[in-house]
Amino acid sequence: MQIATPYLMFLGDVPDRLAAKTAYGIVDWRPDWCVGQLRLPGCAADLGIPDLTLAQGVEKGARTLIVGVVNAGGVLPDHWVASIVAAMEAGLDVASGLHTRLGSVPAIAAAAERTGRRLHDVRHSDQRFDTGKGVKRSGLRLLTVGTDCSVGKKYTALALERGMRARGLDADFRATGQTGVFISGRGVAIDAVVADFISGAVEWISPAAAAGHWDLIEGQGSLFHPSFAGVSLGLLHGAQPDAFVICHEPTRTRMRGVQHPLPSIREVIDLTIGCGRLTNPGIRPVGIAVNTQALGEAEARAVLERLAAEHGLPATDPVRFGVETLVDRLVAEFPAAGAAPAGAAAAGAAGASA
Repeated sequence: MQIATPYLMFLGDVPDRLAAKTAYGIVDWRPDWCVGQLRLPGCAADLGIPDLTLAQGVEKGARTLIVGVVNAGGVLPDHWVASIVAAMEAGLDVASGLHTRLGSVPAIAAAAERTGRRLHDVRHSDQRFDTGKGVKRSGLRLLTVGTDCSVGKKYTALALERGMRARGLDADFRATGQTGVFISGRGVAIDAVVADFISGAVEWISPAAAAGHWDLIEGQGSLFHPSFAGVSLGLLHGAQPDAFVICHEPTRTRMRGVQHPLPSIREVIDLTIGCGRLTNPGIRPVGIAVNTQALGEAEARAVLERLAAEHGLPATDPVRFGVETLVDRLVAEFPAAGAAPAGAAAAGAAGASA
């Protein structure tokens, strides 16, 4: 799937920042690809990039309209269809990470045929996957897991890729969600894979590798979330992680979208180890990544210090304070991984930005 850049980011009229997390992720990690945002009246999210009309976006060089939103069920609201049709008529391709296929909407399919523009459904893959086999494969793997959905699992894995490569380690981010695929240019949206093949799809994403190579696998959902635990469990078994980082947002009391209380970090550690031992008996936690965006700096540091002491693990906000302590722990726990061969880290970084 080759999606033409630059992008014009479409936010529709989403009610909050989390509902536009795909767009935020792309802007945070690929800002040079984003010429501006297109918002409908009532939109409560703002990417901090210029508000543009379709004509202005095309004038600035945009080639693809990105539907950069998420919602329960991954549906495309009917009142957004006119904007998507207008984008194609203005000369833009359209890419979406929603479950609803763009071409399944008659008006969008007709506009694509009429204008010759391309439709990209990033959440859907044409690849056929086997069922997971659970056979230990070479290489090292780290999985980000969460106390909830939308707590920073993708950002933590991407920050670790950057930090580990800077230290000379051989590491690659492996995308398992639509935003990660937009950012990395590869991967599979695991929540759109038929349940029987989830673990097999993750094995395909992260195949056997050199002994010292790290695959940093983006987590999804939470083992405790009643809506998404099935995806999280299949991902855990397919990833066969040697290490995992627990991701957490400290101001939440209930899980997003449901009434269930947030599990404790200890509960997440224990259940991840208990379930993960099925495909990797050596699984272990190596750190805690905390989204402290809602906290002042002093309060954030106090929370991190408390969690680190409570669990005996390094705790950091990967975006705010970096991942050095997590990388230090990985190097200490897995000394045989060593550093990448000369030039490998630089070559990997170039590949990730291609």
